[in-house]
Amino acid sequence: MPESGETLVLWRAYVPRWAHMPLSGDGAARFGGRWNPAGTPTVYAARELSTAWAEYNQGFVQHPALIAELRLESARLADLTDANVLAELGTDENIHRCEWRADLDAGRAPATHALRERLLGRDFDGVIYPSFMSPGGTCVALWRWNGEGEPKLTVTDPEGRLPRTPASWL
Repeated sequence: MPESGETLVLWRAYVPRWAHMPLSGDGAARFGGRWNPAGTPTVYAARELSTAWAEYNQGFVQHPALIAELRLESARLADLTDANVLAELGTDENIHRCEWRADLDAGRAPATHALRERLLGRDFDGVIYPSFMSPGGTCVALWRWNGEGEPKLTVTDPEGRLPRTPASWL
């Protein structure tokens, strides 16, 4: 698992309408996702630029996107791409094939949400998991960031090009 002091470079592709909120997990909170129940903000990002693009489009039509480079510092992430970590957590690679959308639609809690709760109880800030849309790529789901005692997540924007509010586009 990445050490808590390690800095990870991540990539996030997201809807341009939310350009002023590159560190928000509110979109994932709206409906829930693979690693978060509805109502729980979560930042989904990728460790490779190509993976961020593939995950954003989900293999469908190529939608306009804003792509941002993020830096994550001091996060405790469970590396679910490592079979030893999976075994330590009492699960296996089948967790990556969890039919989370079908479970949510049927009113069931997905296995990924149950694992999330266990990991939060063990003081993990998120997970590293294999990309479904980009074989060989990896993603991060981050549950805690930028609060007191939490990992630091920043967006790389050296020239201040990202808008600060929705009105900035006008």
